[in-house]
Amino acid sequence: MKAHVSSILLGVRDLEQSKRFYTEGLGWKVQQDYGISVFFEADGGSPVGFYGRDGLADQVGTSPEGSGFSGLVLTYVVRSEARVDEIIAEAEKAGATILKPAGALPWGGYGGSFADLDGYIWSLAYSAQGKNQPYAE
Repeated sequence: MKAHVSSILLGVRDLEQSKRFYTEGLGWKVQQDYGISVFFEADGGSPVGFYGRDGLADQVGTSPEGSGFSGLVLTYVVRSEARVDEIIAEAEKAGATILKPAGALPWGGYGGSFADLDGYIWSLAYSAQGKNQPYAE
């Protein structure tokens, strides 16, 4: 198995509400809306989609119940500190919970994090030290 993710599919409690959060709040564009799931334009990265939480749990054979830190963090690397600040502000305006305001990071970079409406954690980061970063933008 290669170290590659073909797509990221997140189980959400309210598909329409989550879709609004990402499209209206963060500016994502819907690529395909199947009614029970939705996929967004990938812009060169791994495609991200949503599926109803109960249906997705059933599909993979687990319970939809769960709470606390799942151990999963989605990382978004950008090319400037200013862009980190902008995205954190966009997410907060859209209803995200800011977990860590943007600021200096222990390893020398700059970043912050937020949780979306379903508690999925996004970590935003910038580092002037990296030359071959996997930039999202």
